[in-house]
Amino acid sequence: METKVLLYGASGHGKVVLDILQAQGVVVDCICDDNPKFSHIHGVPVVPTKEIDWNENYVMLFSIGNNAIRAALAQRYAGPFITALHPQAVISPHATFGEGSVVMAGVVINTDVRVGKHSIINTGATLDHDCVVGDFVHISPGVSLAGNVTIGSATHVGIGACVIQGVTIGKGCTIGAGAVIIRDVPDGAVVVGNPGKIIKYNNTHE
Repeated sequence: METKVLLYGASGHGKVVLDILQAQGVVVDCICDDNPKFSHIHGVPVVPTKEIDWNENYVMLFSIGNNAIRAALAQRYAGPFITALHPQAVISPHATFGEGSVVMAGVVINTDVRVGKHSIINTGATLDHDCVVGDFVHISPGVSLAGNVTIGSATHVGIGACVIQGVTIGKGCTIGAGAVIIRDVPDGAVVVGNPGKIIKYNNTHE
């Protein structure tokens, strides 16, 4: 049976993921969305999720920016999943990526970086040597991680944030836009400012 490529999510983020796959030379057959607002995106049909024939031989990618939604979908769908690595990202051959992860244009990922499952490394972010990024993480545009930084699962690092070398950020955290993180961050913390300060804790985190 012919393998088809299916994206799940037809938002603006989905359009960017589609661009990445097309830049890789991957033919996307279909995009599904629970509440589609378009019938096509860049020539690819958009179909309500309930109308997808799951008997088809699909490989999937969740094209949704929200960490919690990607995590919930991963509980429902077993895959198999592909990754999307933009050809204009600079990626060490010694970096590794879990299934379903996305790396956007202008990203720099240096040696021995490990990115988990269904994580997003967004436009122009930089990850220096030996960083570890957990599952269902979103590293926003322009984020800079120095060497040996660890980001826990389900954490969102906001646009333009910077993290100094050796810092560990826990699971389920929210790092505000432009924050400068100079010390470890516990699970579930919401951190803003320069230097970063904890202002509250998320109600739930993994």
